[in-house]
Amino acid sequence: MAKKNDTYFYGTGRRKSAVARVFMRYGTGQFVVNKRPLDEYFHRETLKMIIGQPLELTGLLGKFDFYVTVKGGGMSGQAGALRHGVTRALLDYSSDLRPVLKKAGFIRRDPRIKERKKYGQKGARARFQFSKR
Repeated sequence: MAKKNDTYFYGTGRRKSAVARVFMRYGTGQFVVNKRPLDEYFHRETLKMIIGQPLELTGLLGKFDFYVTVKGGGMSGQAGALRHGVTRALLDYSSDLRPVLKKAGFIRRDPRIKERKKYGQKGARARFQFSKR
């Protein structure tokens, strides 16, 4: 466990094409995402819930302040990246939390990304209609 005088804990989270840099320090539970409050940046309650899952699971909700820069992807991907970054910052804070976070599946990066469109075809999987004659 880290001491109170340490400045911050860091974690990088990724999801789809979004990347979140998470800086965590002791505080009152405030989130600042791209220089805006969490409620102003993420409007949907489900996204806010996703972001707070690792903190609720470990019982550390309201004990840390987060300064986050996130870029790429859409809102859902950014929320997933932020959850991954928060998890990694918590692991930087204390490796004792690893078994709990691993069991919940928060440590592993979600590998699902958009498949690329193939040349000469309509899309990633979609093909032009085949005509024998």
